[in-house]
Amino acid sequence: MLGDVLLITDKHRAAGKKILDYLLGHPKEKMVVAISGESGSGKTELAHVIAKALRKEKVFAKPIHTDNFYNTHPLLRREWRIKNGIQNVVGYNEYQWDAIDAVLRAFRAGEVVQMPCVDLVTEQVDQLTTDFENIDMLILDGLYAIKASDIDVRVFIDLTYLQTKEKHTKDARGKEVMDEVRWEILGREHQQVSELKHLANLIVTADYDVVEQNKQ
Repeated sequence: MLGDVLLITDKHRAAGKKILDYLLGHPKEKMVVAISGESGSGKTELAHVIAKALRKEKVFAKPIHTDNFYNTHPLLRREWRIKNGIQNVVGYNEYQWDAIDAVLRAFRAGEVVQMPCVDLVTEQVDQLTTDFENIDMLILDGLYAIKASDIDVRVFIDLTYLQTKEKHTKDARGKEVMDEVRWEILGREHQQVSELKHLANLIVTADYDVVEQNKQ
């Protein structure tokens, strides 16, 4: 998303290093990594750290944010949610999953693709043209990113919106109006995101350690 402000700290760098080591130990051509977690958990910061670290390993990774793929325009989303009922509409179905899957297919094929890109300054949806021919890895981050199909490595940040409450109330990025509506949205997202934890290969714990999940 254009205009986003990243708040990268040592914990992001430490967790990113562990995830980097895991990715380098499980190499695959045209790998897709997905990072999920609740709002404020550090998904975008972690994706950025990993991509930058991979560049030093001569692996070209491109972060893609699923928030660019909402069904509703950023300026209309809040009122649309209120009108249709936050508990009814907030969740997986707010996203254009077909468009996300199309981007993943284009990446696998090394093709040129157009995708939406939200400018956070103007809150308009631009179109970004990307040539995936020389991109080695795609890092998809977002609330429900690990739910996408055809993902090689899934990372789940195990922090709830209540654990990052101070970040929401004092968010330097100023991304949302913090009121009862926003808190209800965060609560609904919490319900939806927490259901995805079992899909993850790697769990980033509340203290930002990284552990491999043994899925049965």
